[in-house]
Amino acid sequence: KPKARVVERIGRADEPRSISLISIAEHQIPFQFSPAGLTQAKEAGPATLGKRTDLRQVPLVTIDGDDARDFDDAVFAEPDTDPKNEGGWRLLVAIADVAHYVRTGDALDKTARERGNSAYFPDRVVPMLPEELSNGWCSLKPNEDRPCMAVEIVIDAKGNKLRHRFMRGLMRSQARLTYEQVQEARDGRPTDFTRPLLEPILKPLYGAFQALLKAREARGTLDLDIPERRVFLGEDGHIERIVPRSRLDSHRLIEEFMIAANVAAAEALEKRHRPCMYRVHDQPDPVRIEALRQFIEGLGFKLARGQVIRPKHFTRLLEQAKGTPYEAMIHTLTLRSQMPAVYSPENLGHFGLALQRYAHFTSPIRRYSDLLVHRALITAYGFGEDGLPPDAGATFEATGQHISATERRAAAAERDAIDRYVAHFMSERVGENFDGRINGVARFGLFVTLNETGADGLLPVGTLPADFYDHDERAHALIGRRNGRAFQLGAPITVRLAAAQPLTGGLTFELVAGGSAHQDDRAGPSAGRRSAAHHPPSPARKGPKRPKPVKSRGKGRKRR
Repeated sequence: KPKARVVERIGRADEPRSISLISIAEHQIPFQFSPAGLTQAKEAGPATLGKRTDLRQVPLVTIDGDDARDFDDAVFAEPDTDPKNEGGWRLLVAIADVAHYVRTGDALDKTARERGNSAYFPDRVVPMLPEELSNGWCSLKPNEDRPCMAVEIVIDAKGNKLRHRFMRGLMRSQARLTYEQVQEARDGRPTDFTRPLLEPILKPLYGAFQALLKAREARGTLDLDIPERRVFLGEDGHIERIVPRSRLDSHRLIEEFMIAANVAAAEALEKRHRPCMYRVHDQPDPVRIEALRQFIEGLGFKLARGQVIRPKHFTRLLEQAKGTPYEAMIHTLTLRSQMPAVYSPENLGHFGLALQRYAHFTSPIRRYSDLLVHRALITAYGFGEDGLPPDAGATFEATGQHISATERRAAAAERDAIDRYVAHFMSERVGENFDGRINGVARFGLFVTLNETGADGLLPVGTLPADFYDHDERAHALIGRRNGRAFQLGAPITVRLAAAQPLTGGLTFELVAGGSAHQDDRAGPSAGRRSAAHHPPSPARKGPKRPKPVKSRGKGRKRR
């Protein structure tokens, strides 16, 4: 007979405190450190200046989310004083020197590689490194000396990099700032804390940021706006509210500084012929692009034909959709048409950022890829004995595949946990009506995203008005054969929450209002393929027998 044993009690399945633990267990994310690793972390201590560059007088600041605990990057900017570079800027990006504490092959290195990255949940973090390091000696806390890997970057007035210089330093953060604090100060509402920092620190940062934006625009990058949800928990672990995450200019500022540093790292390693763990984003699949093109053309939008697709072509599409009811949907569909970004020692470039070479250098506390890049730079510049071993490059291919997989694993676990939190939160609102949009169409129903919380759920085809429904794959729609009512991707819809399943994260809806009259003007050879399994001919048509369309009896709805 099959036997099993209980290895851990997570808690009650209907308790919010169990939600993240369920996802961690389900996706098999390692969360315990070895005794040797814990001992190594506890024995860590402060770094000394030694041969490091002394950066403690540079007013570097960290800018992170208000819930961040591991601060692995700090920034500074000032106008370039070189008269030949009028309007140019000098940037300094300092990153936590994790390689000082975690060396190739030691106990913590093995654990960090196994995890690949930290995983973040609403109520907890599964860190790549123990808290003694991630929140302690590696974290760039204000007014405390910390070892760092830093890069000085000089750019011109248009944001083009003129030169860069790496160094291994000792720094002291001048302030721990949040994105919201920086944005408020920038918008003319500084607090007593940020007011003294506005002129000497924040305004130069924004000046350099504006230059970097010019370079980004000139490259023609792909900038997608995909809403994320943030779950706020009370002290008892119960959900207080769920809101979309805001995307501020202060977020973009840090993003651009990090991109500049990442590019410099990739270029430096390539120039010095050292192994590099590139962050690569390949060209989109032509089949996906053609499917996207066919669908958006039916909505009146255009995507370039007859040429190699570039990020700027997608940007033009997003500009066409801006301000229309289809804006959010076009962003989502564009994202789905892209290839996933992965880690690889082979440089394939980064399509979305329109960059020829790119690596991750700026988050070694939470990403193993960045730690490898740090070690490669230490070896390349002769910064110490804690760089890469001579044969390390031979393992990069396997390591890249592994950490790409752990990244996907963490993202799936984080997403599932959010879905469960949302379902738990929404379980108290069963029976209420919500406005939303159709974000997916399948033969068996519609996937709907609610405007208020960003929650996703299923509207089964059986709850639609009584009819036979054809699944038009090209139009991304369910179309009633008798009533002509069409439910198309991106269309607004009002639904009633019929059920919420906190254990699975599932939401089920019923239709309240939505759908539009369908005009089929795509008959003939140019109409495109409809799924034979999903779109059978009407009884009056001649042709081979095909599977029946999906029938809805209007279950769960009162007939009027």
